[in-house]
Amino acid sequence: MSRTSLLTSLLACSAILALSSPVSAKRFSFDMPVSAGAASCLPNATAHVTITPHGATDEMHVRATGLPPNTDFDLFVIQVPTAPFGFSWYQGDIETDDSGVGNGDFVGRFSIETTVIDPNTTSAPVVFPTDAASNPAPLDLTAPSIQTYHLGLWFNRPKDAAKAGCPSTQTPFNGEHNAGIQVLNTANAPVDFGPLRNVK
Repeated sequence: MSRTSLLTSLLACSAILALSSPVSAKRFSFDMPVSAGAASCLPNATAHVTITPHGATDEMHVRATGLPPNTDFDLFVIQVPTAPFGFSWYQGDIETDDSGVGNGDFVGRFSIETTVIDPNTTSAPVVFPTDAASNPAPLDLTAPSIQTYHLGLWFNRPKDAAKAGCPSTQTPFNGEHNAGIQVLNTANAPVDFGPLRNVK
């Protein structure tokens, strides 16, 4: 085979592979403004979120700015952006650097299909001191599935919030249920149409 024919064949194969390769769906980006409870102490806090679908999973990148430096925060996928928050799923941690900038990358399902399935809740194990109060008995839901389309970011510790000049109220929004107040959320989107609902 001549070099010209070989080059032509390789180019043709490359074109076929390119056409047959799966293409990720369009990315979707949105912002998380500062929560009402942190607006006076962290007025410049915000985050930019980009979700990239990859077929079987989605990738979510969160870049938060205007936060206290060298501080841990907890990210949750939540039913509604403000209290009482509804069903909430602990997604992971974001730690800020010396400039108060934090980045987090998460893999999961962050789309119109993000849901909590509850055919018939049973008692949960008591692991942390507050679990006995938060899991008292089985709960039967009228709707067995709940869509969770919002995001919220919380201080990991009340003392970190106090150090930043924010209220030191304790909340259950971390793995040990002793977090601080909410800092960012997606209340800039409708309660029944959180940003994750736009990803299909």
